[in-house]
Amino acid sequence: MGSNPINLAIRFLLEMIALFSTGIWGWNQNEGWPRLLFALGIPLIFATIWGTFTVPNDPSRSSKALIVTPGVVRLAIELLFFSLASVALYDIGWYKASLGFGTLVIIHYVVSYDRIIWLLSNK
Repeated sequence: MGSNPINLAIRFLLEMIALFSTGIWGWNQNEGWPRLLFALGIPLIFATIWGTFTVPNDPSRSSKALIVTPGVVRLAIELLFFSLASVALYDIGWYKASLGFGTLVIIHYVVSYDRIIWLLSNK
């Protein structure tokens, strides 16, 4: 189920929402020109980490692994990324959005149980 096209589309939307959330959070952390640096830099750092540390032959990804990562490490990166995005939404006062986003992430991972098992078994 983890590589179902609908689930992959939902995963992509969750990734985009997470990047947007961290960008909004960065924007709210400062005044003047540093806010632009935070708003663009934080999501860029997250996107770079997300795309670089990958498990070879991950069925939910279309590219090869740039830095080969064990499945458990990749899962930890994903969970940290989504958790930080949810916390960012909460921190800027978007409580319902934070709860909704976190709930969607949990549902996504429950539906993607086969990918979770694959990640945990991939060393």
